[in-house]
Amino acid sequence: MSDEESRVLRSRRVISKQSVHSEQEDVARRTEEDRVFRTVSNGLVDLEHVISRKMEMRKKAEHLKNELMKEVDGHLNEFVNNLIEESTVLENTQSFYPGNAEKDSQKARGQRALPEHGKLFVSRRSLLDELFEVNHIRTIYHMFIALLILFILSTLVVDFIDEGRLVLEFDLLVYAFGKFPIVISTWLCMFLSTFLIPYGLFSAWARGYRASFHRSIRSVFFGLLFMTFQMLGLGFMPTYIVLHHDLPPASRFIIILEQVRLIMKSHSFVRENVPRIFAFTKEKSSIVPVPQVTQYLYFLFAPTLIYRDSYPRNPSIRWGYVATKFAQVLGCLFYAYYVFVRLCIPLFRNISQEQFSLRVLVLCIFNSILPGVLVLFLAFFAFLHCWLNAFAEMLRFADRMFYKDWWNSTSFANYYRTWNVVVHDWLYYYAYRDFLWIFGRRFKSAAMLCVFTVSAVVHEYALGICFGFFYPVLFILFMCFGMLFNFILHDRRKGPIWNVIMWTSLFLGQGVLICLYSQEWYAQRHCPINNPAFIDFLKPRSWTCRLQLED
Repeated sequence: MSDEESRVLRSRRVISKQSVHSEQEDVARRTEEDRVFRTVSNGLVDLEHVISRKMEMRKKAEHLKNELMKEVDGHLNEFVNNLIEESTVLENTQSFYPGNAEKDSQKARGQRALPEHGKLFVSRRSLLDELFEVNHIRTIYHMFIALLILFILSTLVVDFIDEGRLVLEFDLLVYAFGKFPIVISTWLCMFLSTFLIPYGLFSAWARGYRASFHRSIRSVFFGLLFMTFQMLGLGFMPTYIVLHHDLPPASRFIIILEQVRLIMKSHSFVRENVPRIFAFTKEKSSIVPVPQVTQYLYFLFAPTLIYRDSYPRNPSIRWGYVATKFAQVLGCLFYAYYVFVRLCIPLFRNISQEQFSLRVLVLCIFNSILPGVLVLFLAFFAFLHCWLNAFAEMLRFADRMFYKDWWNSTSFANYYRTWNVVVHDWLYYYAYRDFLWIFGRRFKSAAMLCVFTVSAVVHEYALGICFGFFYPVLFILFMCFGMLFNFILHDRRKGPIWNVIMWTSLFLGQGVLICLYSQEWYAQRHCPINNPAFIDFLKPRSWTCRLQLED
């Protein structure tokens, strides 16, 4: 028999077996259908039991899915944290700070070693961008949009009833952002001076440091020049312009916040590069490690306060994403406008004319909680998420961790670390750790107190200049209650009740801020003083305004 005939026979056997198998399957299927038909027809199947059983299985599957996702998320977070810590340790050994041999020699000479390398930048998305991909979280965002629509409708309806026509006047916004050409020109002077002077001073000092015979005198001289620029050029002049031209509140906020940002930026640039020059003098390299001017320029616009020669970058720019973020910033601005128009101005316009009592104060604080919380959310979303992400996208800046999940905090210590990561990093590396480097690690409590004091003073300075009066409510809340809660609600508090306590305290604090600062704002206008003495600038006007009105 030939090979071809044998293949034909084998193929016939396979076909016959498949036909027999298919006939058997058809018989089995018909038998099963007949059985099911007889079962259904005889009423033996309890449909409710089948449905309930199916629902129970679905619930068990959902529960198993949630437990599995929690476990995977926990393991993933632990793995990523360990990976970042290992990468940081590895980078510490390869950083531009003096090496281990130099540290050992410094310790041998009785000197304190420089602090270890700082923040590690990695490519990561902002947390809200990830959360908004979940329908449940995006619905909360839609709820805030719906509330904005209701604010707009209520304003239009009330104005139509009172005026008989639709009034679309944004007089509060026009007033708050008044004298904007002065703001633009002041910002340009601040930015150009920050771009030219710190870089020029550092470059001149660094290029002649190795060859100098009086290195200490040279360092002190250039250091004094830099501090003079920080205090006069960036410290005094913007404040003088704000007060001299009597700018409105929002315009003042722009200049003062930019003033603080540029001061922190220039300090970071010098602080990160000075140790490189010290290390350079002990090496044989002939190339002075002065950053390129384009690197410094990129840093001035980058959404971080920690200088690096380079950062992780994204491959492209999503201009649609940039437009969306700027549109959201504009939406938050109008949102804040309607919050003040509908919730704050009617409450505080005539409150200075009422007789002061504990009842009035308590009602004022609790009526201010809602607008205070809305302003808090709007400030967080508009600046820390939308504004910083827009600039990060335009600069292809890949590390988008400008905040963490501060809303899940069970301690105020964690809240302070996660609310504004950009500012926290600067305070941690340049205030807290440098304090410990100078005075020793035994003074951790003193270092923490120093950081709280610096933060409270800067916050109160910004509010005092922008509002035009001295009323240290935020400073007292920060230094007294903030410090107290930082030690009471510490990181060992993990239960959900501590998150409730944290939110309650946060809501109440926002109500106190909105109430007291709004009272003082209207008291300053209802009860002006023609020839104020120095004590009149320190004493809150809202304490005596009602008495003056009664007289």
